[in-house]
Amino acid sequence: MSDRPLFLERASFRRRRLGDAARVLPVLAMLAMLLPVWWVPASLSYAAGAVWIFGTWAVLILAVWLLHRALLRSEAATLRASQDPAPPASGQDPDAV
Repeated sequence: MSDRPLFLERASFRRRRLGDAARVLPVLAMLAMLLPVWWVPASLSYAAGAVWIFGTWAVLILAVWLLHRALLRSEAATLRASQDPAPPASGQDPDAV
């Protein structure tokens, strides 16, 4: 068997899931741009199409910004967790040798 732990700590797990979300975002962006055009091309006239494209673009910018901030925070939390020594178990005196 491997010496790796079965479960990841919370900070590392969160960082990995946020990384997965960042990898999926371009695919979701492509679908958000193309699906309305494929399904109802007549209802997306020039004006409505422009509003849809720029609205989707603005939402994607916001989503990327939020993901970036969350990834920076989770990376910092992972670094703090790896640098901090393990806290003493409850009931034990931390100053006892």
